[in-house]
Amino acid sequence: MTPLERAWRGTRNEWHLQLLSIFSVAVAFVCLTATLLVVVNVEGIRARWASSGRASVYLQQGATPEDIERLERALRATPGVVGVRHVSSEEARREVLAHGSEGTLGALPAEAFPASLEVDLADDAAATRLTKLSGQLGALPAVESVETYQSWSEKLGALLSGGVTAALLLAVVVFGAVISVVSSTIRLTLQRRRIEVEVLKLVGATDGYVRRPFVLEGAAQGGIGAVLALALVGVLYAIIRSNFDAQLALLLGVSPTFLPWTLVLTTVLVGSALGALAAYGSLRKLLTV
Repeated sequence: MTPLERAWRGTRNEWHLQLLSIFSVAVAFVCLTATLLVVVNVEGIRARWASSGRASVYLQQGATPEDIERLERALRATPGVVGVRHVSSEEARREVLAHGSEGTLGALPAEAFPASLEVDLADDAAATRLTKLSGQLGALPAVESVETYQSWSEKLGALLSGGVTAALLLAVVVFGAVISVVSSTIRLTLQRRRIEVEVLKLVGATDGYVRRPFVLEGAAQGGIGAVLALALVGVLYAIIRSNFDAQLALLLGVSPTFLPWTLVLTTVLVGSALGALAAYGSLRKLLTV
């Protein structure tokens, strides 16, 4: 009988114990995968804002058409600028109301919405030119202020660093929980099959031969637990995405995304590897008779 067949037979005989172990592993991995999902989406927003190559130049109320035209010409002549669009106060009001803001904002006059020049920059020049243009444009008399994504990108970068640190700490806790759960399950399973193991060793079976089905069971517990955790987080993600506000997605510039397939595959492989390692370690001394 092959190790896989022996592992399958043992799993069927101890299915309730295996299910309990898989459930415990899944609970641990849910916490980790949910944290990774948040980190991935925050990184997506940060990358989008960092490479947006865009700035909003808000104009003074008293800016004349000549001032605006000169400013447009100067911006178009700037290396790296690929487009400049003048948005009047009335146009800004229509754009805001077009997204369903009919309440308090709808009662405001057009003058409450500042006119602006929307500046588009080439992607390869965005990171450096946005910062330089922001300081130069803010000093002009026709300019009220300049809004870029750089400051928000930096804040998201700091938040992302904290999220990565939290994910790493949580990974250590999850890995420890998985190893503990699988080790306890395998030790208990071994005690229930003690007579079978002793018979195998009496007829000359090596420790490796006896150990292999248990290691396969441990790998299966870790891998299946990780898959169940990913499935549960995927369901929660689908619910959140279906109720995600389109206006918020437009504001952020990105929509929620699930974990990349490489990270999904890595999570399952790590779960299996931890389960196998835990089973191997728990049996190393117990098989010595």
